[in-house]
Amino acid sequence: MPFTPFHMGPGAAIKAVSGKYFSLMVFGFSQIAIDIEPLIRILQEDNILHGYTHTYLGAVVIGFFSIVVGKPFCECLLRIWNYLNKPKYLQWLRLIPEITWLSSILGAFIGTFSHVFLDSIMHSDMHPFAPFSSSNDILHIMPSGWLYLLCVFLGVVGFMVILLVGAWNKWSIEIE
Repeated sequence: MPFTPFHMGPGAAIKAVSGKYFSLMVFGFSQIAIDIEPLIRILQEDNILHGYTHTYLGAVVIGFFSIVVGKPFCECLLRIWNYLNKPKYLQWLRLIPEITWLSSILGAFIGTFSHVFLDSIMHSDMHPFAPFSSSNDILHIMPSGWLYLLCVFLGVVGFMVILLVGAWNKWSIEIE
């Protein structure tokens, strides 16, 4: 998959189901972090784009990195977002700027492991179990087009549920 946007679809669906127990921000951070290696390889015109970071062992390393660096970075972004939404008519866009450790851990590791899983379905240069095995048994279990559609569908449904729940919570707070 070409970088993060398609990977965010499943993340949105997971956020819609798990709510405060899953950080979509840290999930997104982990998606970007894991795709830095392919970006560098593209710029170097390498034949193999998906190396160490696109293995499950690499996903663990990137997951820990996403917790340690991503949690404070994402909290800082949330505080900046809230500062930019200071005017009264933008108050409804404010978000809670604290990310719990549990939601950060789940966002980071679900992010990295789902990334490796989804990329393993469509990229022939993937060896998700390296260095222990060079096999990729799920390669092409689904046509790439269907995989893209699945990710887009999950994203649309996930973001719609997130927006509806958010609107309901704001509405129910104002009524009381």
